[in-house]
Amino acid sequence: MTMHLNDVTLTYPDGDGRLTALDHVTVHAEPGALTAVVGPSGSGKSSLLAVAATLITPDSGQVLLDGTDLVGLSRAQRTSVRRKRIGIVFQSANLLASLTALEQLTVMAHLAGGVTTAAGERAAELLDAVGLAARADRRPHQLSGGQRQRVTIARGLMNDPSVLLVDEPTSALDTERGAAILDLLRRLTTERDLATIVVTHDRDHLAHADQVVEITDGRARVLAAA
Repeated sequence: MTMHLNDVTLTYPDGDGRLTALDHVTVHAEPGALTAVVGPSGSGKSSLLAVAATLITPDSGQVLLDGTDLVGLSRAQRTSVRRKRIGIVFQSANLLASLTALEQLTVMAHLAGGVTTAAGERAAELLDAVGLAARADRRPHQLSGGQRQRVTIARGLMNDPSVLLVDEPTSALDTERGAAILDLLRRLTTERDLATIVVTHDRDHLAHADQVVEITDGRARVLAAA
């Protein structure tokens, strides 16, 4: 399932005027491909991810998911799309201290009205997919930073999404663990045929990406493509 952001402009109130966060940005994410979005702090990277996730409505432009423009949907419809077709991995893990790795995933399904048995089976499968099957009963304080990030990625896949949006997955990790997380995202993207967009400040691991998009002052350009 493809996600295309076409000619997207996003502005915010700034005193008596408007601050442009995204300036006619176009980004295409294809199934089975990982798109890395890079750029300096404040360039518009996180705004792009928020627009793609339908958390923010742009001033103009389209957010197409398999040809359907999400911008024109109601708030309830956008929420439904996020729950069923988009996986989001935020920069902060936000894991609940009292829950095990398995429970971090199943609680998401419970909130969405999932069946307990099916949710547990899917959570176990996803923890195995990210290499944490043996740590399913561990709580956050018993996991390393890289392991907590893997739990967060698995949690983002609980709704079996077609699109995976990931915000700064290596920001709190050292070089070795950051490389492992990008390698994991690359593998999951291929295996699960995901259209993956990863916002990152770390240019050392861009070889994992099929496409690299640089955003500077709200404008985007493709630096590399497969």
